[in-house]
Amino acid sequence: MPIPLDIRKKPIDVKVHVSTGAGIDITWSDAHTSHYDFSYLREHCPCATCREVDDKKSSLTERIPGGSPVLPLFKPKVTARAAAAVGNYAIQIEFTDGHATGIYSFSHFREICPCESCVREFHGEMPG
Repeated sequence: MPIPLDIRKKPIDVKVHVSTGAGIDITWSDAHTSHYDFSYLREHCPCATCREVDDKKSSLTERIPGGSPVLPLFKPKVTARAAAAVGNYAIQIEFTDGHATGIYSFSHFREICPCESCVREFHGEMPG
C-alpha cells in the first residue's frame, strides 16, 4: 500500500529566482509560504557527499573542547547559476561554487523551511 502524501509537502506554486539571485519561493497546499535563499539551500544540500561532510563536521565539533567549531575562512556568498525541475517532485540547482549534484525534493524543501513554525513542526526545536 502506498504511503499517503503529506499535504503540507505538496507545492501549489514555485518561483525560482535565479537571474535576480533572490532564491526560491514556494506556496504549499496548506497555504503556508516558504522562502529559501540560495546560500541557505547550499548549506542544506541533500546529496550524499554533502551529508557525509556535515556528519564529519559535527563529529569534529563534538571532539573540540567546549564544542566550539573552528571559525571558517571567508567564502563568497553562494548563489545559483541555474535550476531545473526534476519530474514533478524536485528541483536540481547548479550553484556558483560549482556544486550541482543535490536534488531538492519538495518534501525536503518543506522539512528545511527556515520559519519558526516549520522548525517546531518538523524538528521539534526552535531555530538556532
